[in-house]
Amino acid sequence: MTDFVFETTPKLVCEAGSAARLGEMAKALGIRRALIVTDAGLVAAGLLEPVQAGFAAASSACVLFSDVLADPPEESVALAVQAARDAGADGVIGFGGGSSLDTAKLVALLAGTDQKLPDIYGIGLAKGPRLPLIQVPTTAGTGSEVTPIAIVTTPTSEKKGVVSSLLYPDLAVLDAHLTLGLPPRVTAMTGIDAMVHAIEAYTTRHKKNPLSDSLALRALSLLGANIRTVIEDGRNVAARAAMLQGSLLAGIAFANAPVGAVHALAYPLGGHFHVPHGLSNALVLLPVLEFNRPAAEGLYAELALAILPGRSFASPAEAAEAFVDAMRALVAAMPMEQRLEQVGVRREDLPMLAADAMKVQRLLINNPREVSYDDALALYGQAY
Repeated sequence: MTDFVFETTPKLVCEAGSAARLGEMAKALGIRRALIVTDAGLVAAGLLEPVQAGFAAASSACVLFSDVLADPPEESVALAVQAARDAGADGVIGFGGGSSLDTAKLVALLAGTDQKLPDIYGIGLAKGPRLPLIQVPTTAGTGSEVTPIAIVTTPTSEKKGVVSSLLYPDLAVLDAHLTLGLPPRVTAMTGIDAMVHAIEAYTTRHKKNPLSDSLALRALSLLGANIRTVIEDGRNVAARAAMLQGSLLAGIAFANAPVGAVHALAYPLGGHFHVPHGLSNALVLLPVLEFNRPAAEGLYAELALAILPGRSFASPAEAAEAFVDAMRALVAAMPMEQRLEQVGVRREDLPMLAADAMKVQRLLINNPREVSYDDALALYGQAY
């Protein structure tokens, strides 16, 4: 039997329309004055209006911080922390994509303590207590509502993570209605991001376990079966809900069985070129899948059964090849950039990207195949 430790968010609400009840859910956690951490685009789209109305109905107060930035820089997190202190917030709600959710985690952790963000980068360095925390994803991608990780961009454009069980929220609320307005490009990027989480959790070298495996397989099945539908028909509530649940399951999986080289190579793209995280993953996914295939053939064969249901294969090698081919065809069909040169990367930037990727050893050690600097440079070259 495999020995393992498994953690996740203690309570999940997966229900269309449930965000309108955030006020009463917050009140049940003892929150009387919540800071809602979000971005200006979601406020402009009107997604916060039913939430604010729900707080008023619950006789609870909420204050908006809507200045979250993509790939949140340290100074953006500091502004959000100060906003919580200035508002006298006794709880935090993350509402948005991964950047908002990650920022909210750090606000809940830092607003009530004297910890400094640069001092807690790494694993297990953060200390409590933290404020009560609710996470509400508006994209089906990051799974941040069920992960103990917050990623921040440093002043040197390096992406660093705070990893601590304290970052699991008290409650995650998945409301498919919040994702209905996502444009196809964002839907594609975030959907592929979630699929990468499932793939890397299933093939990781460390902490892989029966629960994470089951969740990753189910996640990949849900995501693979519904991503084309939500690209073509973004108002399909059932398909949107399936994508949110797939992202959730993949998030739980990789929170316990950590990701590898795809993410390690993606981080420098976000840090230096501000490429959205899901797109960064998609751009390097196929080169990494091919690179890892000799070491992960049997696992790829099992993943093929999740993404190609009903297919039979003569051998694990054939199944693994079919899995990689299926992912190649899926990524190629997505309405988003396909090559590094399309997102502003120059060929002369590749050595810098490879050097930065090698700094992400906390992820590279999980990859099924060891990655050297020369390997990373070659992988970026194939993605270019």
